[in-house]
Amino acid sequence: MGSKVINIDNIQVSNSKPFVLFGGLNVLETRDLGLLVAEYFKNTCENLGISFIFKASFDKANRSSVDSFRGPGLDEGVRWLEDIKTQFETPIITDVHEKDQVGAVAQVADVLQLPAFLSRQTDLIDAMAKTDLPINIKKAQFLAPSEMRHILDKFESAGNDSLMLCERGSSFGYNNLVVDMLGFSVMKGFKYPVIFDVTHSLQKPGGRMDSADGRRGQVTNLSKAGLSQGLAGLFLEAHPKPDEALCDGPSALRLDCLQPFLEQLKAIDILVKSQPTIDTT
Repeated sequence: MGSKVINIDNIQVSNSKPFVLFGGLNVLETRDLGLLVAEYFKNTCENLGISFIFKASFDKANRSSVDSFRGPGLDEGVRWLEDIKTQFETPIITDVHEKDQVGAVAQVADVLQLPAFLSRQTDLIDAMAKTDLPINIKKAQFLAPSEMRHILDKFESAGNDSLMLCERGSSFGYNNLVVDMLGFSVMKGFKYPVIFDVTHSLQKPGGRMDSADGRRGQVTNLSKAGLSQGLAGLFLEAHPKPDEALCDGPSALRLDCLQPFLEQLKAIDILVKSQPTIDTT
């Protein structure tokens, strides 16, 4: 299937080009940790010849419990992201939850992310579209792949077609998510790049009653399955000590596993994209 090419800095994102890694932390815990993780990702990706965009949230507004860690907040979080962008010369992607956050975040971020639970919020979509920045649209856990057409239409009608679609699993009863591999081809049919958020797809929402559980041990298996579908990018969260992470540690890759993990994923991506498409219709 053909795919639009979305340009982010000097990186081209397309279903037909080598996969791009959107990688980093779930949420900014401290400035120093953000810098450490960004440097590790940047150096590893440069060694392997993989294009890299750093991701982290400044606020996790949809946490399970009122006592859960949310992050440093807008002002301090954006400053930390700017420090990371400047020091490591890497593009930045981060999510916004309210339309009033968009202007400040757009001053630093190279890509804005529309959170899954908010992906049908028209006013937020309109504000994000008007920045003219590339947008990563998370597919809500309650939406079918085909329903993403309506969200694309909203952005396009607001004048922005620098769009990517991001799979992050679908609700499957209580405390569980599944990934529909056939859904990737449905979304690729819209001709926009498709990204696979593998670590959020490993979540078990509410699995710890006051927080999400996860299946970190299956991150390689699920990533391989996703990239076998010929995707534009992989969205991955890692942490030097996942068991001590302040958010979504059970789903995060251990940081020191990053290089062997990416070596395998790059090999699969090259193999899949070297094969001709077989028309079985």
